[in-house]
Amino acid sequence: MKLETNVSPPATMPNGLQAADEGLYFIDQATEEITLLDEDLQPVRIVPTPTENASGLTIGDGHFWTGSNAPAQARYRRPSDVGWSAIDKVDMESGELVERFPTPDGGGIHGLEWVDGLLWITCFKPKGMKLVDPKDFRVIRSIDVPYDRPHGLSVDGEGMWMSHTGLRLIVKYHMETGEIMDRIQYDGDAPAPHGLTNWNGDLWSCDANWPAPVHPDGPSFSRIVR
Repeated sequence: MKLETNVSPPATMPNGLQAADEGLYFIDQATEEITLLDEDLQPVRIVPTPTENASGLTIGDGHFWTGSNAPAQARYRRPSDVGWSAIDKVDMESGELVERFPTPDGGGIHGLEWVDGLLWITCFKPKGMKLVDPKDFRVIRSIDVPYDRPHGLSVDGEGMWMSHTGLRLIVKYHMETGEIMDRIQYDGDAPAPHGLTNWNGDLWSCDANWPAPVHPDGPSFSRIVR
């Protein structure tokens, strides 16, 4: 495994990734903006969002879905802030809030992935991921995981890659059984994987370098070449 890292991304705290036909989207925990990057990781457009303490991003049903881990910690409070954790459904052009759903376990959320019209989300009580119907957030399936700090998600066939940020570990879990199918261990001095997505055939992660400047090179995007 080879980790190719871009250490100068146009971001303050990138904490969610989602690949699309038009490029790579990321959400910034400090600004709450979603930015579209081109093939050279240069910004094409920026969409402001009402997200609070952003962590997690996906696209489905023609909308952005963002992890809103309120209250905000990396910016000043806004009058529109609600102060509770939720999944936000956001208009892809205007960035306006379409709908807001409480997290199924009432806690924070760090990863989202849209698969076949349904939404996978990370959770902490217990730690793992849940498959929900995005229409009403009815829980369809729950998968418990053995490692702490479930974060970014990226679907891969019958498996789901999940980053475990504090361990610098990415694990592929079977989406039916939860069985561990594969794992990628970063070196101890590598960036910590937060957001996760598959872009142009490679797995990508981002490091928000938060809650403290834990990596000397600052925030980054990394391509995992296997």
